[in-house]
Amino acid sequence: MTMDATDRRIVEALQGGLPLVAEPYARVAAELALPEGELIDRLQAMKDSGVIRRIAAAPNHYKLGMTANGMTVWDVADDRLAELGAKIGALPFVTHCYERPRALPDWPYNLFAMVHGSSREEVAEKRAAITDILGDALNGCDILYSTRILKKTGLRLRKRG
Repeated sequence: MTMDATDRRIVEALQGGLPLVAEPYARVAAELALPEGELIDRLQAMKDSGVIRRIAAAPNHYKLGMTANGMTVWDVADDRLAELGAKIGALPFVTHCYERPRALPDWPYNLFAMVHGSSREEVAEKRAAITDILGDALNGCDILYSTRILKKTGLRLRKRG
């Protein structure tokens, strides 16, 4: 897909985030002098073509009281990775889950799942639930706790000119 000038204006308008109002797409469409349906259709076309991957909330977990945030890392049998990764990713307390290649011999982990909690004890309980699901396909695991929040940003376009 090639982005036209209108698509570019849409991305530029949204790169700072959606407005926190009851009807954010209507607000953005009005600011761009577009019908709301056209805005939504163009966003869907950009998503379908891969220009944008998703539109999603990026909350500050610390401000929500989730101060014990841990990236759980798992060494899972390769032949079960897709099946079990889908199960882990569907858990309500896992915010993102993905496969990564191992970096042997130092890093045997191939499944990553971000878990948030209000305490390390809560995160440990959630990690135990994941351990149960992985069962005999699990060869090892660890957890890497966050020490600070990193700034999250979406797609950014450089201004032309």
